[in-house]
Amino acid sequence: MVYLRKTKESDMASQLRDEVNMHMRLRGFSPRTIESYTHAYEELARYYMRPLDTLNCDDVQKFLDDLVSVRKLEWSTINVYFSAYRLLYEKILGWDKRRFSIPRRGRSGKLPGVLSQEEVKQLIRTHANIKHQALLAMIYGSGLRVSEAVILRPVHIDRDRMMVLVVQGKGHKDRYTILSPVALDLLGKHWRLNGPADYLFFGRDRTRAMCSGTAQSVYYQALEKSGVRKVGGIHVLRHCFATHLMENGVDIYRIKRWMGHRALSTTARYMHVTREHMLKIKSPLDSL
Repeated sequence: MVYLRKTKESDMASQLRDEVNMHMRLRGFSPRTIESYTHAYEELARYYMRPLDTLNCDDVQKFLDDLVSVRKLEWSTINVYFSAYRLLYEKILGWDKRRFSIPRRGRSGKLPGVLSQEEVKQLIRTHANIKHQALLAMIYGSGLRVSEAVILRPVHIDRDRMMVLVVQGKGHKDRYTILSPVALDLLGKHWRLNGPADYLFFGRDRTRAMCSGTAQSVYYQALEKSGVRKVGGIHVLRHCFATHLMENGVDIYRIKRWMGHRALSTTARYMHVTREHMLKIKSPLDSL
């Protein structure tokens, strides 16, 4: 890490960096979260070309404003920066509210993108690589985050109950979600063609899981070949899982459990539906 003082106080800087890392590990942060927070610290240090413990609250707010108004990052990404800086300045450095205070994070009013079921089918079938077809099918068919899909192991697939065990999902909680027969069939074809490995979706090194960036590239390749409209990255398939289940009348509480959401309000965001589905719904006035 290069975001803390490295002059005469280099020993102190090293101690502080170690403290930040230890704090995150003890809090049970996932490796992905630690990596994201570290990136946020380095971005801020690069913006000012100064160690972070020499900045003040106005400096941090100016950088956050740049992310919002100039770089126009997604709100979910900006939230990572907010959380990272609160951790450093409030928890690690112990600055009180008079010295460090940033506004409460808002929520984006932007609804998640969604494709029709026909578009999802076209997207999955376009890929010639059976492993990549199986990957996209698992994310859509089970409502997985890409980070959850790439670390799936054979033992996580429960054929008897047609369930998938998601290990250490967001919030470090395990959960079960449904397993699609179509996805299971694609997994079987992938397994017979490519042979067994430690992970269902391995990278070039068969002993290691595919990285999330590669999975994202797989999605964009399929998107390009299929001609399906672009409404976002691979996370769109997870949005489609929830939206299509709601359109088919599945209980929102079940969807919440399968998605691994903490709050029902998060699942409720998927209650937006496609225009085609809304046209099938009649106003109560029409039944009078």
